[in-house]
This record gives sequence, structure tokens and C-alpha cells, in this order.
Amino acid sequence: MPVDYLFAASTVSAGTLTVDRIVATAATVVALAAAITGVLALTRSTGRGGIRATTVALVGGATGMVVGGLVVSTADGGPGTGNGIVGGFAALAFGLIAIVLGGLALVRTRRA
Repeated sequence: MPVDYLFAASTVSAGTLTVDRIVATAATVVALAAAITGVLALTRSTGRGGIRATTVALVGGATGMVVGGLVVSTADGGPGTGNGIVGGFAALAFGLIAIVLGGLALVRTRRA
């Protein structure tokens, strides 16, 4: 008595917004904004504005990495399945960049 199973990942179209895609996109936007803030913190002169920008870069980068990591760890399939895996990896990458830039800016503000 043979049993046939269909092992295929359910895919959704590229334009379909799923909850996982929305969460991954939000995490990516937060992490990208934090990375841009980290660049601005490095280019600004030291002072209260530099410390605020550094804090935003560090906290935003960490938030993007945590949420991106949760999306990646709970994804059931690969790209194209609607699980937000691509956005999760982008959030991890931008979050890491933001944390590195924020750390460099923090070292720079501590020296001054």
C-alpha cells in the first residue's frame, strides 16, 4: 500500500504581503535607519548630538538584529515562500553594520 506525499513548499506571489514579510521589512527598515544614523554619528562632531546618534545606532541595530534573527529562526521555507527570510537576513546584515558603526562612533566620542 504505497503512500504518496507531496513535499512542496507553498509559495506566494512576490507582491503578496504576509505577516512574516511585514515584520521582516519593518526590522530591515529599522536596522537600515540605524546604520544611516551610525554613519551620521561618525561624521558629526562630538557632543550631545553625537551621543544621541550613537545610542540610536546601537539600539536600532540591536533591535533589527533581534527581530531579524527571530524571523530567520522561525521561517519554514526559503526565499519566495512568504516567510520573510530575505528581509530577516537583510535586517541581520544592516543591524550588524549599525552596531559596528555605532561602536566606532562611541569610541570616538569617548576619546574626545
